[in-house]
Amino acid sequence: MRGERLEVREIHNLTLAELADYLDGTKQLNRAEELRLENDRRRGAWVLLERYRQRRLREQAEDARLHKMIMEEKVFWDQGIVHVAGVDEAGRGPLAGPVVAAAVILPPGTVINGLNDSKQLTPESRAGLFEIIRQTALGVGVGASPVEAIDRLNIYGALMQAMREALAALPVEPGMVLVDGFPIRGLSLAQKAIKGGDALSLSIAAASVIAKVTRDRMMIALHDRFPAYGFDRHKGYATAEHCRALNRWGPCPEHRRTFRLDFSEPAAEKRP
Repeated sequence: MRGERLEVREIHNLTLAELADYLDGTKQLNRAEELRLENDRRRGAWVLLERYRQRRLREQAEDARLHKMIMEEKVFWDQGIVHVAGVDEAGRGPLAGPVVAAAVILPPGTVINGLNDSKQLTPESRAGLFEIIRQTALGVGVGASPVEAIDRLNIYGALMQAMREALAALPVEPGMVLVDGFPIRGLSLAQKAIKGGDALSLSIAAASVIAKVTRDRMMIALHDRFPAYGFDRHKGYATAEHCRALNRWGPCPEHRRTFRLDFSEPAAEKRP
């Protein structure tokens, strides 16, 4: 019965359990069906109808959000530029580990349900979207600058290097690059920098998820080498736990020596 269209008169004869199953599997009721349920004398039917309507409102809001997030890409798709790459980074602020950048090219017109700025997502949601993005995208590229590059070039220079590497790793050259924040230095490709782009462009949001999940996995691997610091939990950010470990053990080879590491008091907790 889930998702199977019924005749209007049949809805009235469903048990509440059957009605709940039907509404959960139905994308949209027609007006006649809604009227029939509005006139149903069972309070439980009214509750289920209201739950369905609230779900539809959430779905419509999500559809509107997603379609708004491809407007930047659509400008270039409409010009015949098929390969529009979104670029974002993860790991600019931590005290340890690499900075990672990702570039993602989505097929024109594609939306991915639930995709948003990676900072707005749970680790579980990011992991699921990571796989969907890799399966859906026309191309995914990743670049990473290790601690040595961060200390040699400074964090901004290392970030620019990682972004160029991510674009170079794409299987096809993009006709336009959308980047979160500031333009990519030394890039020969056409680009547009978008402030807060990870919440305004679906391609940039996809890149933010790829970069975040990739870097988190790198930090979990580093935890196996340096378990005293808790990299698997805070991913190198300046949490109180991390600062206490630095005070006790000093920096390890994966700490950024050009960052402040001598905390006399633990920093306030920050979200990884």
